[in-house]
Amino acid sequence: MLATAEGLVCHAPAKLNLYFELIARRDDGYHDVETLMVPISLYDTVTFHPFAGNALAVPEECGIDFHLQQFYPRSDSSQQDIPSDRQNLVVRALELLRQRSGTEQKAQVTLCKRIPAEAGLGGGSSDAAVALKLANRGWGLGWSRKQLMELAAELGSDVPFFLSRGAAIGRGRGEQLEPLPAAGQICAVVVVPPQGLSTAAVYRAANVPADPKGVRSAVNALQTGSLRDWKEGLHNRLEDTARTLSPWIDRVRSAMDAAGCQLHQMTGSGTGCFGLTRHRAEAHRIAARLRARNIGQVFAVNNVG
Repeated sequence: MLATAEGLVCHAPAKLNLYFELIARRDDGYHDVETLMVPISLYDTVTFHPFAGNALAVPEECGIDFHLQQFYPRSDSSQQDIPSDRQNLVVRALELLRQRSGTEQKAQVTLCKRIPAEAGLGGGSSDAAVALKLANRGWGLGWSRKQLMELAAELGSDVPFFLSRGAAIGRGRGEQLEPLPAAGQICAVVVVPPQGLSTAAVYRAANVPADPKGVRSAVNALQTGSLRDWKEGLHNRLEDTARTLSPWIDRVRSAMDAAGCQLHQMTGSGTGCFGLTRHRAEAHRIAARLRARNIGQVFAVNNVG
């Protein structure tokens, strides 16, 4: 978090699901899951400038003057647009915090969007989590991390993860977190094809296995950092379902094979996919080959704390 003339500024990282399993279908329509997530070096940026009382001419029930800037190409019109109004999770997060805290302060918020939507990278959840942290400081609320985590869980299953640091296992809907010891460096190439997938649609079509795969192999691979161990540890139960809904999953994974990245899978509910590499230089080399194949947006990334 950085204080500037424009306001408080913070980067919001994307995430990778190195492991994802469905445990049970719940009566409330959600699923119990088990997932291993790591934040990565692909960021949106949120700028928060607080105002007191009526200093900002925005609707009183909202109190947020929201500006969206997008810094990635929209190469396919079928990909969902990022909401630039109160449908955006950043605005909903700040409205909820404003309501629960009872503050009458307002704010001007700018979201610089670089993380592609509908890709399984958690960009919207990360933006909301960062907005909560910025508003808590900018409005001088003094809320504890526990209070913010409870509010985050109301906003979305992944939002609490982005209030924590480093790798974690998520259970329940994903909001029940078990932080993991600091991991070694994870280097990867991420490919986001032109068409995304609705998270709700993927979950609706997915089947809960009779014998779920355990997370321990992935935790072991995270600790050793060995690509050999990751061959056993990588897992995403949603991928088979996503492949039936979008041809892009198979296209991207075939391109990764051809580019020399042999260890890869989908992240979250897709359609983004990632491939693990031995080091950053290899990630950048493979990323360059994949960009030449024109299959979507390509990023060379590493895990961040």
